[in-house]
Amino acid sequence: MGWVILIVIAGLVVWAVGVFNRLVAARNAFKNAFAQIDVQLTRRYDLIPNLVETAKGYIKHERETLEAVIAARNVAAAGLKQAAANPTDAGALQALSSAEGVLGGALGRLLAVSEAYPDLKANQTMQQLMEELTSTENRVSFARQAFNDGVMSYNTLREQFPGNLIANNFGFQPAAFLEIESAEKRAVPQVKFT
Repeated sequence: MGWVILIVIAGLVVWAVGVFNRLVAARNAFKNAFAQIDVQLTRRYDLIPNLVETAKGYIKHERETLEAVIAARNVAAAGLKQAAANPTDAGALQALSSAEGVLGGALGRLLAVSEAYPDLKANQTMQQLMEELTSTENRVSFARQAFNDGVMSYNTLREQFPGNLIANNFGFQPAAFLEIESAEKRAVPQVKFT
């Protein structure tokens, strides 16, 4: 009878260790996925000053637009640094998301202004920077999707029974998704027939 109790206890310990290890692996997976977002957003932030410098020579009287892009870039970079320090901090992820929205709007205004300057649009450096920025935006989207998939897997494992018993007792906090949306994506397009 004593052996049966020991075997049951040993079985429960092995099960608990297995659940704990799966939770740790899932948490590390989404943190690694955030590291990929960090790489791509840092690349993006490094491209923006070059884009602004190239545009400066052509659109000298659009100083406010150029300054807004740089200011938004700096805020987003600071938000990324804080989120990268702790990707489990929902507040830091929300701040990064908001900063990215502002940066996206500022870049959109810069691109709209640049449309009025044919010489700038034709500039080889500007075209190359725009291509790199577009490519980086795609990489950010893929990295964000991988991060959010990792967060979903982690949260599911954390919330399902019996994993929630281990998660709640060992401090596995819920993770937040990273949603970066621009105002344009949220706006509902209006359709009019005339």
